[in-house]
Amino acid sequence: MEHVRLLLVVALAFISLLLWDAWQEHVGQHQVPEKAKATNPPIAEAPIPKIVTSPPANGTGSDVTSEPEVFSLRGGGADTVVVETDVLALEISTLGGTVHRAALLKYPMDTKNRERPVELLHEAVEHTFIYQGGIKGNAEAPTHYDRYLTAREHYQLRPDENDLVVTLHWRNEAGHEVDKRYKFTRGSYIVDVEYELRNHQEETWRIRYYEQLQRSAESGRKGMVYTFTGAALSTPEKRFEKYDYDDLEDAPLEETASEAWIGVMQHYFIAALIPPSDQVNHYYSIILDDNKYAVGFYSPAFDVNPGGTVTVKSRTYIGPKRHDLIAPITPGLELAVDYGVLWFIAKPLFITLEYLYRATGNWGWAIVILTFLLKVLFYPLSAAGYRSMANMRKVQPRLLALRDRFKGDKAQLNQAMMKLYKEEKINPLGGCFPILIQIPVFIALYWVLLESVEIRQAPFVLWINNLTDKDPFFVLPVLMGLSMWGQQRLNPAPLDPVQAKVMQLLPWVFTIFFAFFPSGLVLYWLVNNVLSIAQQWRITRIIDKEASG
Repeated sequence: MEHVRLLLVVALAFISLLLWDAWQEHVGQHQVPEKAKATNPPIAEAPIPKIVTSPPANGTGSDVTSEPEVFSLRGGGADTVVVETDVLALEISTLGGTVHRAALLKYPMDTKNRERPVELLHEAVEHTFIYQGGIKGNAEAPTHYDRYLTAREHYQLRPDENDLVVTLHWRNEAGHEVDKRYKFTRGSYIVDVEYELRNHQEETWRIRYYEQLQRSAESGRKGMVYTFTGAALSTPEKRFEKYDYDDLEDAPLEETASEAWIGVMQHYFIAALIPPSDQVNHYYSIILDDNKYAVGFYSPAFDVNPGGTVTVKSRTYIGPKRHDLIAPITPGLELAVDYGVLWFIAKPLFITLEYLYRATGNWGWAIVILTFLLKVLFYPLSAAGYRSMANMRKVQPRLLALRDRFKGDKAQLNQAMMKLYKEEKINPLGGCFPILIQIPVFIALYWVLLESVEIRQAPFVLWINNLTDKDPFFVLPVLMGLSMWGQQRLNPAPLDPVQAKVMQLLPWVFTIFFAFFPSGLVLYWLVNNVLSIAQQWRITRIIDKEASG
């Protein structure tokens, strides 16, 4: 029964791979060093000052551990500008024009309280994720430490408007002026950032502008599930490279490129800095001494001639990693939806799932239908495997007789078994095909369910109110374990008593393991098992009739 041994090895190897990956991610990549290094990239003739996190001047911070259950903006003030569109709610500090709070109004934090949106950007002692930007040059210019003025403390996109512009103004006594503008568009998570520089001096004002994202170093682990949290850089030479905190600690980013972007991503969401594609920028990272890091870019030098005006622009995306939204923005941004090494399987799976969702209106039923379609697609291979297992079941008494006859002589036993397989035209490995086919699809679907924000918090039926989270009552994992046990009853028992006992335990091991997987994935495996049982039972009946007829 060599095929049973192979089946066992494949199944255990798959579990071990997932466990090893979880262990490596947990202990290897997310240990925060005791003391982090800080470096300063050059900006024009002067370096950016060392970046620190200071509380807002009014003393109000956004403490993620003590936020109210219902989301609300703080209402503006002398140091804060509140901005509301149909999809974003932001707070911009007049100190540097820093965006220190950004809520995604269409994405609830959890299924229990849908009034509270995800706050992708926020600033607190325990967790910081903010946008900063400014100007450096051969004369005084506004960095993210300088104070701007604003005409209003609250901006809101009215129902009859498609665009909203927020203007911050800076001026020094030497005769330099800067207007920093944030432009918002209805239905868009793209924030257009624009600096208009006016030089009233008699000397050329040579400047560069920079933008950066500062974030606390955190793990992307939630229970047994790990998703990447860290920086990402995409250039024409290397489309979409990920960097966690340890990577940035070991080797800070230093890249010069055009048609590039840099960002910080977490599960389902991303903030990305996207300068003009025809502009050659320098991309960098900084490790701070308080368990934070910053990634960003600075532009080439621009000259603002005496009496002249120069406008420089960039874009910042603050929103979900949704395929249809991020793919058109810039090359490589769509790769932030990271399906892993099996992306070539995962992407068609998602496209099919999305089509089925549009047809059914329910992601759960889309998974059920997708499972059925995959069964139809792989029917010839699966049927061959089940036919092989049915034939193995038919010759089981003769295999047991050979085991008793050649007891103690393994070489003779194997030779006799192979002779029997040849006579009966049985492929002993044929029964492994169904499992071997399912594993790559299973892993790919795992990443589809884990990475696709479109499926985030999607309900199915009854108690399953989130297909991307575990079954709260563990009903699906138990049913899946029972289906595996039922499927084993249709298979020939292993000749080796030890293997037989291990195989009997396997359904319950999988039940415990799958209890913490996304319920959508368990739903796929359960439906697949039920269809496999029906198919295998039918083929076994046909073989039995052929043998008796």
